[in-house]
Amino acid sequence: SPKFNQEVKSAEFDEESGAWRVKTGEFEYVSKWVIVATGENAEPLIPEIQGIEKFQGKLVHTSLYKSGAEFRNQRVLVVGCGNSGMEVCLDLCRFNAHPHMVVRNSVHVLPREMFGLSTFGVAMALLKWFPLRLVDKFLLLVANLILGNTDRLGLRRPKTGPIELKNATGKTPVLDVGALSLIKSGKIKVMEGVKEITRKGAKFLDGQEKEFDSIILATGYKSNVPFWLKNCEFFSDDGMPKTPFPNGWKGGKGLYAVGFTRRGILGTASDAIKVAKDIADGQWRRTSS
Repeated sequence: SPKFNQEVKSAEFDEESGAWRVKTGEFEYVSKWVIVATGENAEPLIPEIQGIEKFQGKLVHTSLYKSGAEFRNQRVLVVGCGNSGMEVCLDLCRFNAHPHMVVRNSVHVLPREMFGLSTFGVAMALLKWFPLRLVDKFLLLVANLILGNTDRLGLRRPKTGPIELKNATGKTPVLDVGALSLIKSGKIKVMEGVKEITRKGAKFLDGQEKEFDSIILATGYKSNVPFWLKNCEFFSDDGMPKTPFPNGWKGGKGLYAVGFTRRGILGTASDAIKVAKDIADGQWRRTSS
């Protein structure tokens, strides 16, 4: 039966017994197979920003963010302009906070819906019939018609199309849920990259310096595999399989990976099906031989 609330301290292949040994705080489990399903977003990614330890106000990652009510009427620096960063800024405005959003890199912003359908639903349907780059061009054309030129707002678009970029890097396009109109109206301020955090605020790359009551890190998540999977060549130092999609689901000696495709739920489902079939086929071969 499943064991919940067990923190894995280490997992290592035992050459002598030919099995995996997985240690938790209380027990040691021995198995022929280990499926690493912690995924690419296992724990918060805290960026290294000069002076961040000096800040005297509230500093929180979006993983611990509950509501803008905690930041009512405050000047808030939101570091990151992905979906989380945009949604946090929108929520902060509902409580009369004054968010300043740091945009360090280029970003694709798309409307949440196109023609009454979800944008990703439209994209997936078109990809069944048209090449990826043509679909990307269509998405950007419609996005520009609906949202306007986001470059003028400080949100530069990448040169690579949104779906192609997601497939290559895992970087998901931002779906606008209302933040863009608040950026246009000036209620959400867009800032360049942070140069340094000070005791009372931040200095920016463009030379500006501002004071803030709180800082929210909308900086995403990372894999935690390197912390507990020992002596394994299948994963790289960043906790991702070295073998790219679609072949990054199977290592050696009974090791598998699920949820590291950078392709969302569909990629995870694809991995899970392959892993289950591979283990079942292996069992069948052993029992029938």
